[in-house]
Amino acid sequence: MDTIVLYVAVLALFALSLAKDRKKTRAALAKGLKAFEGILPQLLTVLALIAAALALLDPATIGRFLGEGTGWIGVAVAGAIGSITLIPGFVAFPLAGELMRNGAGVPQVAAFVSTLMMVGVVTFPLEASIFGKRAALARNGLALAFSFLAATFVSWVVSL
Repeated sequence: MDTIVLYVAVLALFALSLAKDRKKTRAALAKGLKAFEGILPQLLTVLALIAAALALLDPATIGRFLGEGTGWIGVAVAGAIGSITLIPGFVAFPLAGELMRNGAGVPQVAAFVSTLMMVGVVTFPLEASIFGKRAALARNGLALAFSFLAATFVSWVVSL
């Protein structure tokens, strides 16, 4: 139902924009399609990798490594995986939903997503070259600590 409301709102706003200024609306639509075209290969690659990983890892395996029963070891594993993975944010949240549907625990997924978005092991060399090694280490260390705080908070909220 929410999806239908969003589609209707978008179509209404699009029609309003067309009525106000057809030329600007067409230019904006062309620009948006060009941007989408730019991300499409990356999105399809990431989605294919996620689909392959979920096909290879059955819910029992995901539950064994990232399930509620894994406790803080599972949170640490999820944090480590998130820290070294380079996935765009628009893919991370659907992936988190799939992980949870396949047996991953809430705090583990919270740690995974927050480290995925904030900790950059793969991008560390570039960050260090721009901001310096000390600043890059400090930022990544603080982001890692915050990720575990976020997982703790989410765990607490879920237990209420």
